[in-house]
Amino acid sequence: MAGTIEVLVPGGEANPGPPLGPELGPTPVNVQDVVQQINDETAAFDGMEVPVTVEYEDDGSFTISVGVPPTAELVKDEAGFETGSGEPQENFVADLDVEQVKKIAEQKSSDLLSYDSFNAAKEVVGTCTSLGVTIEGNDPREFKQRMEDGEYDDVFVDE
Repeated sequence: MAGTIEVLVPGGEANPGPPLGPELGPTPVNVQDVVQQINDETAAFDGMEVPVTVEYEDDGSFTISVGVPPTAELVKDEAGFETGSGEPQENFVADLDVEQVKKIAEQKSSDLLSYDSFNAAKEVVGTCTSLGVTIEGNDPREFKQRMEDGEYDDVFVDE
């Protein structure tokens, strides 16, 4: 009967209701223990949708793997807005500074296709473009060009 359950839960706010409860109910695990461990491990992503995988065994033991929220969720949380712009090339909803871009790139690095912080940051900038978020007051496409021109090499250097 061992198996795996994959769900999206709000960070630090999982509960025994849907989507977890109905998935875990027929399994041999203690649902409250699973919920508590998920909340402990996702507390840093407070309120953001976080992918979680629960692997369980017939004896009721379980392991939890916590993924990283989507880049758009990290950008929205860092910039403090709920929804992106309906016209992201025209209307901007928020602004990030270069350190915030770096922070998001570091949080997301394990999930991105990039091999270094510079390219991870470029992926974050791409998400900012689609959400309508400026970076240091500039259109994200302009910021990306400035990155490629070497203006931010000192910021996005892998240690």
